[in-house]
Amino acid sequence: MIDHVRVTTRGRGLHEITREVQAVVRASGVDEGLCTVMIRHTSASLTIQENADPSARHDLERWMERHVPEGDPHFTHTAEGPDDMPSHIRAALTSTTLSIPFEHGALALGAWQGVYVWEHRTRGSVRDCVVHVGA
Repeated sequence: MIDHVRVTTRGRGLHEITREVQAVVRASGVDEGLCTVMIRHTSASLTIQENADPSARHDLERWMERHVPEGDPHFTHTAEGPDDMPSHIRAALTSTTLSIPFEHGALALGAWQGVYVWEHRTRGSVRDCVVHVGA
C-alpha cells in the first residue's frame, strides 16, 4: 500500500510526522512488516530523533547551521536564495528515506523516538512524503 503524508513546515527545523505515518500503517490493515518513508524534495530530509525534549531538536539545528552555513562564498547554486545550496547539502548529509519495521500495526520505534521532516529552507513549504507499507 502506498499513501502520502503532507506537512506544511513553518521554516527551518524538525517537524514531527510520527502520528501521520502511524496512521498510514494502521489504515493499511497489515499487522507486521516494513514501512518505508521517502521525502520527495532535495532541500528537506527525514530523520528519526528524540521526541521528548525539544532542546535536542534545537541543538541539532544549531549544529547543522554551524557546519553548513548560509553565505559560503564557494557555493554557486544560489538560484533560490542564500539557503539554496546549504539546503541541498543538509539533505545530502541526512536521509531522504527511512525504513521502519512495524508489528501489531504499530511502528517499532523506541520510547523517545519520533519521525521528523527536517526542513532545511528558511521559509516554510509544503513537503510531500511517500509512505509504503509492506508485509
